[in-house]
Amino acid sequence: MKACATTAALIDAASAPYRAVDLFGYFRARGKLRGDPAFTGILREGLLVGSERILDLGCGQGLLAAWLVAARRNNDERPHLWPAEWLTPPRPTSFRGIELRRQDVERARSALGSRAEFEVGDITKADFGTVDAIVILDVLHYLDYPSQVRVLDRARAALSSGGILLLRVGDAGSGLRFTLGKYIDQTVLLTHHHRTPKVYCRSAREWQDVLAAGGFQCEAMPMSAGTPFANIMLIARSRKKARQPRPLTDSLIIQ
Repeated sequence: MKACATTAALIDAASAPYRAVDLFGYFRARGKLRGDPAFTGILREGLLVGSERILDLGCGQGLLAAWLVAARRNNDERPHLWPAEWLTPPRPTSFRGIELRRQDVERARSALGSRAEFEVGDITKADFGTVDAIVILDVLHYLDYPSQVRVLDRARAALSSGGILLLRVGDAGSGLRFTLGKYIDQTVLLTHHHRTPKVYCRSAREWQDVLAAGGFQCEAMPMSAGTPFANIMLIARSRKKARQPRPLTDSLIIQ
């Protein structure tokens, strides 16, 4: 019961800053935080604990940053109510988000102010700097296959020793559940952004092969609990920097 109460409190706290910006952003934040298990999963599993510099690629309106700010404040103010089965929330010293849509970046900046840094940019070209964690939630399938590989290669180069990459993707090999998720995703894009871009999807096994070829050690965690979708979180850490990744081959570019 404590975990459910904490999640509800975090949804309230993380979405609250968007109310003063605009109601669309506020209700969008509440709906996403309530319906997407990735946010709670990141806290419950402690996936970003110890990561001082976090980079969120395709950050949207900055929900992950708002979520982590709310978690830290909740734990600081009411540590006795923090679920015993959850690890202590991360305490990053910097959080940076890169997003292609200017309106989302402006909303994130207005909502979070100096608590995080947001910039308009193309993740295939933007400077990643050096960070301890990179998070990419439901973004890479909008890039063509060679661009996906290039972003992952650049992410590996940007990670500090022991750094972590969190990549949430749909499993294209899961059949009907994946098809349903893809349909809903495209419907949302059409409704909110009046476009349905082409998507470039892979099965879970193919994503893991791409990460391995790029020099990552990877494990997969189901990340669609409570939804009809087939999403997984790929938790990847770079192998020793001295080892060079295999060159890109045709087998990594699905036609």
